[in-house]
Amino acid sequence: MERPTLSWLLLFSAILQMTIIAESSPTPSYSKATDFIRASCRATRYPSLCFHCLSAYADQIQRSERQLALTALAVSLAKARSTALFASKLSKLQGVKHRVFEAVKDCIENMGDSVDELSRSVRELGHTNQNGGQGFMWHMSNVQTWVSAALTDEQTCVDGFGGHVMDGSVKAAINQRVMNVAQVTSNALALVNRFASRH
Repeated sequence: MERPTLSWLLLFSAILQMTIIAESSPTPSYSKATDFIRASCRATRYPSLCFHCLSAYADQIQRSERQLALTALAVSLAKARSTALFASKLSKLQGVKHRVFEAVKDCIENMGDSVDELSRSVRELGHTNQNGGQGFMWHMSNVQTWVSAALTDEQTCVDGFGGHVMDGSVKAAINQRVMNVAQVTSNALALVNRFASRH
């Protein structure tokens, strides 16, 4: 049997490489979905963060403004839950100053409220349909109110660590996480408002 020549190996390698590139290229619908997400995120205060958080869900979102808003709320809710759990763990640290400990306890309560409001928002937005329909604006008004309240709770958590007396690793750790949640929630609110205004 004849051994493969170099030209055949190069040809085979080129065909294999083109196949791999073709298979790893995004499908047209995925590309359209990510373009839709990128364009929609321009309406938010933190467009890069918005796209980073939502582009992973392009297959579910497609080009649906309702699904985009719903996904943004779900991402915000997941981050709020994670941050509430993180703050709860910090409250168990030994040797924390009394004022810092009290601020952490308040933050846990604020983040718990934020989680409740975002959960209600996700459920309420689920009651709307794509084309508006009966009661659409009532549902959307509820969602907007609760997401705004969640954003206020997140900011209240950060404000609780104001002043130099509170400086330290606990404040830095909580502020970083809560500010990220607040930015994601702000983006979600912008996308909810955009969805509501177009229907």
